[in-house]
Amino acid sequence: MKRVLTSISTVLTWLALSSTQALATSGVVNITPLGSQKGEFCTLDRAMIFEDPNGTRILYDAGRTVAGANDPRLGKIDIILVSHVHGDHIGDKHIKALDAGSCAKPDVSVSDTPASNSVKIAIAKHAKIVTGSEMPSLFAAKLKAAGGDPKDSLLVRFGAMKTVDGVGITTVPAIHSNGLSPDMIEGSLGEFMKGAGLTAHVGPATGYILKFSNGLVVYLSGDTGITAEQDIVVRQHYGAKLAVINIGDTYTTGPTEAAYVINDLVKPTSVIPSHANEEATLDGKVLPHTRTKTFIEATDVPVHVPFSGITMSFDSNGKCIAGC
Repeated sequence: MKRVLTSISTVLTWLALSSTQALATSGVVNITPLGSQKGEFCTLDRAMIFEDPNGTRILYDAGRTVAGANDPRLGKIDIILVSHVHGDHIGDKHIKALDAGSCAKPDVSVSDTPASNSVKIAIAKHAKIVTGSEMPSLFAAKLKAAGGDPKDSLLVRFGAMKTVDGVGITTVPAIHSNGLSPDMIEGSLGEFMKGAGLTAHVGPATGYILKFSNGLVVYLSGDTGITAEQDIVVRQHYGAKLAVINIGDTYTTGPTEAAYVINDLVKPTSVIPSHANEEATLDGKVLPHTRTKTFIEATDVPVHVPFSGITMSFDSNGKCIAGC
């Protein structure tokens, strides 16, 4: 009888563990691009919202296409990620309203200097800003100056992972400059630097690895060129199944270089292009002779174009199961 009870206990324990594991890998990660023109992929589009199955919502590189903290598309925001402090990522200005201007030239006439669009959104949403490099102290100072809590600026550097609201976050190297415009610096220091043609260096730029509660691992490239870490760290160590990669050329990997990163280094299940620096689509269709079209044709895995306002849902293996 004792052996039978032990066997039953073992079975029940196994069932409980299996149930827990199933719950941990259930649900989907929803990704919603926040571009300048509804249903299109446009020249300044970088911003995306990632929503974990547990409800945590992460805003990545708000830049210029989020119409300020009152943009109705934002909803609840818990975490803000900024890959680097260039104006098109931190948000030195933002669109006047959704669909203002054109896809090729959005109306970004609302200034956000010196606080930044990212900081203003963080304060309004009571969100944490999670960055690496030397950026956390910058954002802490900007939060304080704008009336927010400097403790909402959190640090995570290469090689470590911080869990925030149930999502694992770490930074990975990005080969890019990270100069803060003098327009983002108040007082005589900013004026002096502007006159001298200098920017403030805020440490190296970064990409991110996100580990969601359903098991999905996502690589956010930030602005970068080709790096060895895309193979050794992103693929071999973290096993990213979904990548968001910049294809804008000149400033970052171009479409063929980005395709090489995806095909030969990261090898994810699927990929979302970003930072194309072009009017990539018209009426929701990719235009010929664009960087986006070149990238799609050169890439071996499914490419999901980030149409603004269209939510895509991904399972734990990085496969898009809705909205693509």
